[in-house]
Amino acid sequence: MIQSINSIPAFDIRQQYSTIESEVSAAVLEVLASGRYIGGPVVEGFEQQLAAYTGASHCVACNSGTDALYLALRAFNIGAGDEVITTPFTFIATSEVVSLAGATPVFVDIDATTFNFNLEQVAAAITPKTKAIIPVHLFGQPVDMTALMSLAEEHNLVVIEDCAQSTGASWDGKRVGSIGHVGCFSFYPTKNLGGCGDGGAITTNDSEIAKRMRVIKEHGQKNRYYYEEIGVNSRLDCIQAAILQIKLRYLDTWNNQRGQIAARYQQLLSQVPGIITPQELPGGVGVWNQYTIRVLDNKRDELRTKLQERGVNTMVYYPHPLHLQPVYENLGYKPGQLSVAEQVSQEVTSLPMFPELSEEQQDQVIYSLKDVIS
Repeated sequence: MIQSINSIPAFDIRQQYSTIESEVSAAVLEVLASGRYIGGPVVEGFEQQLAAYTGASHCVACNSGTDALYLALRAFNIGAGDEVITTPFTFIATSEVVSLAGATPVFVDIDATTFNFNLEQVAAAITPKTKAIIPVHLFGQPVDMTALMSLAEEHNLVVIEDCAQSTGASWDGKRVGSIGHVGCFSFYPTKNLGGCGDGGAITTNDSEIAKRMRVIKEHGQKNRYYYEEIGVNSRLDCIQAAILQIKLRYLDTWNNQRGQIAARYQQLLSQVPGIITPQELPGGVGVWNQYTIRVLDNKRDELRTKLQERGVNTMVYYPHPLHLQPVYENLGYKPGQLSVAEQVSQEVTSLPMFPELSEEQQDQVIYSLKDVIS
């Protein structure tokens, strides 16, 4: 059932599919007829295309963004006794993989305007045990990679870019995923480059790291049935690769459409009292996986309810910062320790954002929000 203009979803991947349905159907049927469903030319072709798109030398496809991060940590031998600095204001996959690798996540507070981690706090958190930093280009807005790479070089640290929400974003003219030592991507269906199922990839300019990740993701085998280390099974299937090849051709167009919607939101909402609109850093070009505002005076939940009554659906990313989650009680973080992330988590809500969001729908979002606030 197609939703009417009077009920606007937070995201709608069906509309995108309808625009490329014939191309996707033909590609999927071709894969099915081939009898080659794992690996081979289709997956290799997508890896080559994504590497070229990001500007990286190598791309290794895998079965999720979570696995992409895990494979990166394993490839750099990050494990027990090591610390990895990252943000508490993101999806748990970012820190979860650090724990799975046997290392310890170290959380630092965030910037209240960009929602990305505070680089001054990153610098202050570095210890002799620190081996890596995972910047998250949250909601599609890139971290200041110039400053971060300088800091990492000074301390000989690995930088693993979490690009799950930012495919196509850039910093200082370079696309994310090509600036750090590796870039990790998710193709979950709601991402800017989303498949029709799970999928992920890692990009890098280091040929040896790329080779190592290929061994780990294939059960630790370089040659068939000869195992060099304990690995995992993490493969992007050919159907997803075929779909992603098609979608990659449209990605810049879709990202531009997201940018136009965000610019219109920004123009018409930036002066509305009671909310704070998101900010971009000079030097970065974001791709607006989400358009996330802050709602002041503890009125976020009330505002969301009233918007929903007016047919505008919103989402909250993320209602509970990671450092205060039960799974990380053993790390000893206390309420108030990372105060900005804690405050922002109680204020944020993401407005409808997808490339096909019509101007009429945008108006409904904007005027409904203004009406609720007034």
